[in-house]
Amino acid sequence: MIDRNDLGAWIEGTPQDPDYVPGSSLGLPATGPGSVAGTGRRFVSLLIDWGLCVVTSMVFFQYDPLATLLLFVGMNVLFLSVFGATPAQFALGLRVLPVARRWPMVVRALARTLAILTVVTAVVWNRDRQPLHDVLAGTAVVRA
Repeated sequence: MIDRNDLGAWIEGTPQDPDYVPGSSLGLPATGPGSVAGTGRRFVSLLIDWGLCVVTSMVFFQYDPLATLLLFVGMNVLFLSVFGATPAQFALGLRVLPVARRWPMVVRALARTLAILTVVTAVVWNRDRQPLHDVLAGTAVVRA
């Protein structure tokens, strides 16, 4: 017979291992440079990068939404491919590193950026603090 506890078990969330270190399955250290970055810095860097694209779009393209979107994609792909960080990530001490698959960084940056645009991939995370867009691209955002 089905018990109320069986139906309500999802309320408690996913099972957690208190001894698990986020990023350890990716080969990243627990603390210090190279460890998985927190969500706060990641979110702030996304807002700053988007803001830079909005300001650029306002100045040069009369705040055209398509121009803003293309500027965001172009900036992410260019800066992640060449420097391993967007301007805001660099300013906040973050880097994007490859952790899976053998793709060129340009392909990783494009896949990651296009996945970010769906928004859903940015709010679904795994236990290594990797959002789904990083899992799809085989990357991890770490402290520099």
